[in-house]
Amino acid sequence: MGRSNRGCPKKELAGCYINVFRLVLMAIYHLSVKAVSRSKGQSAVASAAYRSGDTLTDEREGKTHDYTRRRGVEASFIVAPSGCEWAHDRAALWNAAEATEKRKNSTVAREYELALPAELDGPEREALARQFAAAVVERFGVAADIAIHTPGREGDQRNHHAHILTTTRVVEPDGLGGKTRVLDAAKTGSAEIESLRELWAMQCNEALERAGQTARVDHRSYERQGAEVVPGVHLGPHSTAVERKAAHQAEQEGREYDPRTYRAKANADAAEKNGIAKALRQIIESAEQAIAKVQQAAEDLMDWFADLADEVGRDAIEQKERAERERQKAVAERLAQERREAQERAEREARRKQEAEERNLRPRPRRGR
Repeated sequence: MGRSNRGCPKKELAGCYINVFRLVLMAIYHLSVKAVSRSKGQSAVASAAYRSGDTLTDEREGKTHDYTRRRGVEASFIVAPSGCEWAHDRAALWNAAEATEKRKNSTVAREYELALPAELDGPEREALARQFAAAVVERFGVAADIAIHTPGREGDQRNHHAHILTTTRVVEPDGLGGKTRVLDAAKTGSAEIESLRELWAMQCNEALERAGQTARVDHRSYERQGAEVVPGVHLGPHSTAVERKAAHQAEQEGREYDPRTYRAKANADAAEKNGIAKALRQIIESAEQAIAKVQQAAEDLMDWFADLADEVGRDAIEQKERAERERQKAVAERLAQERREAQERAEREARRKQEAEERNLRPRPRRGR
């Protein structure tokens, strides 16, 4: 009699890695929130000027920040509560933010950094960033200054992203009001940020669907996504007896036990594939976390360069920026190579296991009596 495929079809075994590689092919997701603080030598006016590619004068320090020559700013605009027209003036908004805070270590602004799906076109990305900013404005009563940046010429060309600077105080028709504490409080901060991350994922997926794109994002880690596991099959009493006898015989002969029945082989195969799949997910997640850290470090370094430019001139800064871009490019290439190698290893292993399974499924010729 031929072997039965019931319970563990060959087609499912051959395609078990599809669910793992769907994680690799998803659209890029990133949302981070950080404070703009005087304790770190930062200024709300300087940050707004740099991100928007604008010229702003910090009235508190008497310093002008001119970034009109900055490249890569695709669009910039302000979203504010209804009736607060004064807040649409970038200089007025951020000088008010600086003037309202009196302490030398005050948080003068909050920044959201978002990865915009490369699958969308320019107007779609701008509309998506505006939608998220409007939700933040409505939720906290703040004003939001949005700058949309294009990918760097020598970096990942999918890296469309937005910087959203928000006030730390409620915006009112005649100025800034009370502090918004929900993101700072230990009891509410983490939950609120998680809620914003979920909102951003939902808005991205809705925009991708409207654009007719199949890619999707997920704000959860791969482990929390509960990536699919290849299931095992029930052995049954007959197969269990056969395998118990084979294991005992292998132990007596001092050799490694190999499953004998089809179902036992399928369970061993599933266990091995699940181990490979888990390792692959960990490799991919580690690589993406490393890339996000590199990008965040690059943004922080660019902030430092921006402040330094006011003091020592642009020629020296441009030289340092070129060197930093080369370093970032080398790091990105290395991480991309590691990711490709991980995928290739998994693909080779999948092919090897599929070929082995196909050999096991072939009927064996009967021996003559």
